[in-house]
Amino acid sequence: MDAADFSAVLSEVRRFVRERVMPLEAEIDEKDEMPADVREAARKMGLFGFALPEEYGGLGLSMYEEAQLMFELGYTTPSLRSMFGTNNGIAGHVLMVGGTAEQKAEWLPRIASGDVLASFALTEPEAGSDPSTLTTRAHPDGDEWVINGAKRYITNAPVADVFMVFARTDPDAPRTRGISTFLVPAGTKGLTVAPRDHKMGQFGAWTADVYFDDVRVPATALVGGEDGLNRGFATAMGCIAHGRVHISSLCVGMAERLVDESVAYARTRRQSGRLIGSFQLVQGLIADSMTDYYAGRATVLEAARAFDAGTDTKIGPSCTKYFASEMVWRVADRAVQIHGGAGYMRGVAVERFYRDARLFRIYEGTSQIQQVIIAKALLGDAARG
Repeated sequence: MDAADFSAVLSEVRRFVRERVMPLEAEIDEKDEMPADVREAARKMGLFGFALPEEYGGLGLSMYEEAQLMFELGYTTPSLRSMFGTNNGIAGHVLMVGGTAEQKAEWLPRIASGDVLASFALTEPEAGSDPSTLTTRAHPDGDEWVINGAKRYITNAPVADVFMVFARTDPDAPRTRGISTFLVPAGTKGLTVAPRDHKMGQFGAWTADVYFDDVRVPATALVGGEDGLNRGFATAMGCIAHGRVHISSLCVGMAERLVDESVAYARTRRQSGRLIGSFQLVQGLIADSMTDYYAGRATVLEAARAFDAGTDTKIGPSCTKYFASEMVWRVADRAVQIHGGAGYMRGVAVERFYRDARLFRIYEGTSQIQQVIIAKALLGDAARG
């Protein structure tokens, strides 16, 4: 995107976040619902397709540009980003990476416009950070595929229009080589979405289990057509690598907000007749958080540059996701500590962000999975003993 145009996009998003969304944060958290007018405003701004190609109606942002956009979106409740993040990220990228020309033409324009809300149905009760062990199966029956299984914690499932479903299509193949992806519209017979989950945080972003009981889809629903058969795992990993940089950027935006909240409180809160910002131990907490934020921002931008260049699409995303998710958790913990008892009270921003931040160390691969990925990539055969 032209630099001037991109600067205008960032300014518009920053204004939207700070003037429209931030005043509603407590309401969104309390009601566990994103207001319809906020969704419509985001749709009109093109936020449902910022990472999708321009030829399909998206903004076509690079990973480096996307990271900067996420810094702005991370400054408020992460449920805002979750509303359209899956369209741009792991679900939309399934089609970008593995879809046929016909599938892209049919689905991507509607996903980019926000007319269609997509869900990425990969995680299962016994297949989380290691999706190669998934047990949902699909078998051919004439000119159809029949899908059976269950998915867990699927973002946007209660309101999704289409699911990108990963299922094992060759049970005899090695774990990572017998998985395919299917486009399954909501409302398809045999597809059931459970009641939405009641989570610790990130209220306003809905997740739920999804069940497939003899769900029949046409052969054209196989992502990538015949060429996509048994290539779903590779597709998923490509989407998740992008998602790791995306989530890392969001963590940085949230860390910036937490630092700002901490500084503002320390400048106004008095204890023992003094501003708490005058206490050196409080100063140390703020300095540590600012340092963490600064390092996280630099790490994300470097990972985004390498991702765009194609020079690092594995170690970099894992390193930055590991660091940024742990970083924002430390910053959130310090922010609550700086606020003292007030930081433990509902209705205070840092208490909400503390709950929200905890999830980042889990999804898109836990911190422990990132450690394994990084170490195995560096050690090679030595990692196997």
